[in-house]
Amino acid sequence: MSWTLADVPAQRGRVAVVTGANGGLGLATAQALAGKGAQVVLAARNEAKAAAARDRITAHHPDAAVQVVPLDLASLASVEQAATRILAAHHGIDLLIANAGVMAMPAGRTADGFETQLGTNHLGHWALTARLLPALVRTPHARVVTVTSGAQHAGRPLKPADPGLLRHYHPWRAYSNSKLANRHFAQGLDRQFRAAGLSARALTAHPGATDSELQATTVAAGGGGAMGRFFLAVGHGIGMTPEEGVLSQLRAATDPRAEGGTMYGPRWGTRGAPVRRRLVRPGTDRAIDVLWQISRQLTELDVDVDQALAVSRK
Repeated sequence: MSWTLADVPAQRGRVAVVTGANGGLGLATAQALAGKGAQVVLAARNEAKAAAARDRITAHHPDAAVQVVPLDLASLASVEQAATRILAAHHGIDLLIANAGVMAMPAGRTADGFETQLGTNHLGHWALTARLLPALVRTPHARVVTVTSGAQHAGRPLKPADPGLLRHYHPWRAYSNSKLANRHFAQGLDRQFRAAGLSARALTAHPGATDSELQATTVAAGGGGAMGRFFLAVGHGIGMTPEEGVLSQLRAATDPRAEGGTMYGPRWGTRGAPVRRRLVRPGTDRAIDVLWQISRQLTELDVDVDQALAVSRK
């Protein structure tokens, strides 16, 4: 049985933070949630594009409550500023959708010296989650959804000695590792939610072959090589539209029956209705523990639910 936009429950009174919401899957996510009544925070690096996205959403949904918050996940200072603005406007957060990301980029570093893909795809979202966690844990049935990729299956757990592969950099290996880190992050966070006895849940989703802006951004930046050009052609040729591809993360975020620690993706891997997907190589406690160790050390921030609960009660 197919799951469509019509199956997204009413979201009125709920607050949703969507990263990378100025285009592609992020914009499609924000527009869908706003259409269901959620207050949506568009957290994005390009403020002009984010403002245009806000205008597009309100053109379709004139009563929508949409806030633009500048966010550059490649800068911990920007993450802190964004989180401060979000928390000033919202006591609780129902949905955090970690959608933004980069793919197979040339070797580079973030403002804080991290490898670009690890820094943007994982560490930036780690830092944002850490800072928003008190608002998430005080909100009943909150969900954190991290967008991964089929590339996670080629990924390997991060190595403490060289988590960003800076010594032997390969753009696709670094991307795959960051996408596996996304999934391990969701698994580890969901375990903490359950251990604390909370109704909050963390899940992952992947969009299959969707013709979003990601592939074009990679090629425009000189990344991905022949594979980047191949995936761009595949997206244009047989990829789903963003409105189709986004259904997996919408289901993970809103389906009352979706279980924490799981992953949603297209039924046929690259295309199809959003379904719960089997976790291949589901990871070990050690992989998750090492991810926490590396992320804490690099960002000097901790994703600790018990600690966030103590802060939320002050």
